[in-house]
Amino acid sequence: MSPFETPQPASFDLSGPLPDGGTWVLEASAGTGKTFTIATLAVRYVAAGVPLSALMMVTFTRAATQELRARIRARLADAEAGLRAQLAGVERDPDPLVDLLCHGSDDELAERLRRIGRALADFDAATIATTHEFCGRMLDGLGVLDDSDPGVRQVEEVPELVREAAADLWLRKYARDGLPELNWEEAHQIARLSAEFDGDLAPDSDATTTLRRFVRALLQELATRKRDRGLRTFHDLLTALRDVLDPERHGPLAEEVARRLSARFTHVLIDEFQDTDPVQWQVVRRAFLGRSTVILIGDPKQAIYSFRGADVHAYLEAVSAEDVRFHTLAKNYRTDPELLSALGTLLGGAQLGDPRILVRPVDAHHRRARLTNLADGQDAALRLRVAAIPPANERGPQVRTLRPLIIDDLVSDLSALLQSGAMIELDGEPRPLRADDIAVLVKRNETAEDIRHALQQVGIPVVNAGASSVYLTQEAADWLTLLGALEQPRPQTIRRVALSSFVGWSLAELAEATEAALNDLSTRVRQWSRVLARHGVAALMEALNAGTPEHPGLAARLLTQSGGERRLTDLRHIGQALHAARTRNQLGVTALAEWLAERREEESGDDERTRRLDTDAEAVQVMTVHRAKGLEFPIVYLPDQWDRFLSQPHKDLRPFTYHQDARRTLFLPARAPERPAAFAQHRAEGAGEDLRLLYVALTRAQCQVVVWYAYHHSNSPHGALTRMLFRDGAAEPAEHYPQRTHPRELPRLRHPHIRVQDLAPLHSPFPARVPEDPESLQVRRFDRVTDLEWRRTSYSGLTAAAHDQAYAGAGASPEGSELDDELAAVGDELEVDPGASAATPVPGLDSPSPMAGLPRGADFGTMVHTVYEGFDPGASDLTAELSAVAARTLLRLPTGELTAGELADALLPAILTPLGPIADDLRLCDIPARDRLPELDFEYPLAGGDRPTGRVRLREVAELLRQHLPAGDPLARYADRLEAPELDEQVLRGFLVGSIDAVLRIPARRGDLGHRYLVVDYKTNWLGPLAPGSELLLGHYTPAAMAEAMMTAHYPLQALLYCVALHRYLRWRQPGYRPETHLGGVAYLFVRGMAGADTPVVDQLPCGVFSWWPPAALVVALSDLVGGEVTR
Repeated sequence: MSPFETPQPASFDLSGPLPDGGTWVLEASAGTGKTFTIATLAVRYVAAGVPLSALMMVTFTRAATQELRARIRARLADAEAGLRAQLAGVERDPDPLVDLLCHGSDDELAERLRRIGRALADFDAATIATTHEFCGRMLDGLGVLDDSDPGVRQVEEVPELVREAAADLWLRKYARDGLPELNWEEAHQIARLSAEFDGDLAPDSDATTTLRRFVRALLQELATRKRDRGLRTFHDLLTALRDVLDPERHGPLAEEVARRLSARFTHVLIDEFQDTDPVQWQVVRRAFLGRSTVILIGDPKQAIYSFRGADVHAYLEAVSAEDVRFHTLAKNYRTDPELLSALGTLLGGAQLGDPRILVRPVDAHHRRARLTNLADGQDAALRLRVAAIPPANERGPQVRTLRPLIIDDLVSDLSALLQSGAMIELDGEPRPLRADDIAVLVKRNETAEDIRHALQQVGIPVVNAGASSVYLTQEAADWLTLLGALEQPRPQTIRRVALSSFVGWSLAELAEATEAALNDLSTRVRQWSRVLARHGVAALMEALNAGTPEHPGLAARLLTQSGGERRLTDLRHIGQALHAARTRNQLGVTALAEWLAERREEESGDDERTRRLDTDAEAVQVMTVHRAKGLEFPIVYLPDQWDRFLSQPHKDLRPFTYHQDARRTLFLPARAPERPAAFAQHRAEGAGEDLRLLYVALTRAQCQVVVWYAYHHSNSPHGALTRMLFRDGAAEPAEHYPQRTHPRELPRLRHPHIRVQDLAPLHSPFPARVPEDPESLQVRRFDRVTDLEWRRTSYSGLTAAAHDQAYAGAGASPEGSELDDELAAVGDELEVDPGASAATPVPGLDSPSPMAGLPRGADFGTMVHTVYEGFDPGASDLTAELSAVAARTLLRLPTGELTAGELADALLPAILTPLGPIADDLRLCDIPARDRLPELDFEYPLAGGDRPTGRVRLREVAELLRQHLPAGDPLARYADRLEAPELDEQVLRGFLVGSIDAVLRIPARRGDLGHRYLVVDYKTNWLGPLAPGSELLLGHYTPAAMAEAMMTAHYPLQALLYCVALHRYLRWRQPGYRPETHLGGVAYLFVRGMAGADTPVVDQLPCGVFSWWPPAALVVALSDLVGGEVTR
């Protein structure tokens, strides 16, 4: 018998035997503690001997992951403390989990304590992740099985790329058609729905041939563009791992991958499983089912995210399998018993869109009401406020009349509740009810904004915490207006800016403005335009905030206005997004305006677009139900659950999704015979989700729910509240109820904790809070001593003063990079006499550099770094590998007319050049990827870091160099340069950040066992003559020439700081670490001087490879010095 066919499945006993083997489903209800259950199970598994590393705990959002991680760590700490107290015979607080773990002998308790202590010590290695994070980590370990490029950037979605690809495809095919068979609006809708869609397409007929071709072409184009731009979406991660696990694609190899994953993770716990989709379920099923213990925890009654790709049918398929062990979580820890009873009367036994999604009874953990001292009329746990029901012979009020009427009633009721003297007891101590104890949950963002405005008008503190897009606000329109004026400051655009938030004139002020005032505003706009062009959006925001006595700054002016904090928050939010877009894509003002206009046309709920809170003060929270899922509030107001408008099917030809034979299907916009039945199924699924949305809304409350009902001839019959009220005990609510019955007449609502009320103002609006006797304010003085020497710095930050000096004809020109430890420029090029340092003539010094014809400068240096970072040294065809990496790099970092083939041919010789004695003449291509760690980012404390212990100056580093470097060291003279006036007083205090281009693991020196580690840095410095047309020769990169370039650019300091980073890294990672054995030296690769096997060798050292062996004692002493561990 299926678990769905039983009256009430068995409830899960959290103190009973642990699930062991097979697949377990724990179906939750709102407030029954899904996260608590997972945390408790995790601790119990650890105590029972399952290593924390063998547990995989997965949920579906970053916020939920952070909460789960914190909860598990806290429960482990509680268990450790409780076991210690029990073993020591010390009294401890009662805790059901600790009580359970304390059963047994002292030896058993000591062993559990040891296991839990080890789990806490290794907690950072625990796999507690979102589904996408888990897939990404697993793919990183699969190597060649994962068909992706190294260094790809993971993004949530790519709506801009989808729009771009769809537009290009559509224009390519239909640009010359007067009446194209697929218009742009349809093309864009299909693109948005199909970009990450893994189901079927319908109908399969001649009418959709063109549309199907468009979808296939779009998916191919998107895949190409994402690869070219180094992007990978979360959905790509899922499909990639699913495909790796597909036995039809990879045969026995897929089985081996699944075996290894299940061997690594013997216990898999998945939270919020109702929000899964078919791809995620396929990954779990292929990797773990039948191998690991799999526990699926979810509540299908809260499956409300189909618009984000979640598919409750995947959940239902998973839990309907024959071998699944099905239990429920049957105790509610959120809701007072009176409210739980009232909600049980309203919702109990209902099917929420599917016969298998049932509202089951749950028991209350709390034993009494925690909301007390309520006024008459407001003392019921569930209050239903009803607008007047029109007679049968009348059409009734329009919806645009009902909605404001309900909002007014909500404001009146809420203000009366706040003034009623009600008390609430949530943490054991009664206190007066506050505004932030109340949440207003709505279905639409527009309703949320209307309610926020209405509450604000009567002085009730309120914040809109909804998930509306900041790009759809008036502030976004104001930004467009401003950008238009900055691009073309004409009289018309100047006047539009005058009416925007940035200037704030009223229509009357604009009409009365003098010519002088308009000219003054025009001058300010032109100044803003120059600021944007020269310094960017961040500087523009500063200019807008910089006020004068005549023209207050933006923040100073808005914060004096009602709603100004909200408007300022949105303006800043959009400004930051514009700054990021300009920085990322190098956009000018015209392109910025186009970028913002496109964002306004798109619909998305990602974090970048979601409006931020404008205040964190105690205030009523207004938000959408979707946003509120997972949250709880003492009191919840629901003003629009009665309201659901549906368009006529024959008027709606947009593409839509539905399920056909349990498969998610996308129905394309076509007038096909199958459309009516498919659309009816789509509507039925939407109606089911609307019921689940009502369930989520009602169950957010801890103490009281106030919900509104109104009759409207077209909107209320389909509303979830209407369907739930009038189902008359039926398990499956009909899709619409056209009755005009007053809810007071429904027998089911005659319940001691349900009160049906007609709309009527209870009290006057809540008065604005104005203090009677304002306190006398005084200017606060800042008298704390500021540590001006403490900073987060880098090699380039330490040497910036030296590089600002003008080096005429001396020094090196570092390549520059976006990395923090690279220089943007250091003086001019260093002219060197080829072969001047060689004791005897060396053949090949007069040969031209393979990179002589390539560009110079910071951008080229960045590009070379990117290619060397991303290539595979083990590729069978290095030229092809370099060409492929170079092609992808040039797409992101174009450099003049340089082609990928030209760049690859120029970079190949450096990879084929023997590195000399420092690496036993190995070449870069001889060192496999497993022995090569590219871009080792580091950050380490200087002089105590967050808790400074003193100060270290660079002149003290110079003293160490003199102590440890022998006279014959090629950089022995560098100590004198480090004591230059612009450097010697530089303070090392705070944190040092940087990134080592590569660390190579190579065989140890003769007589030593194991490996040593070599610091490598790529340099594209031009060391040849400056005269136009002069040739760059290999002889310009002799050891002596490179030593001089190193010292002039202060690269020895960089190399030493890198060695300290590597030393600290190996102390933690390398077993049996010995600095004198494992520190392998430094190789600075001046790649313009490396020519493969033909590279000249001077005094046994190849040109282009600057080799340096700083003594291990020097590195250790420097680490101690800069770490503040040396007493001076």
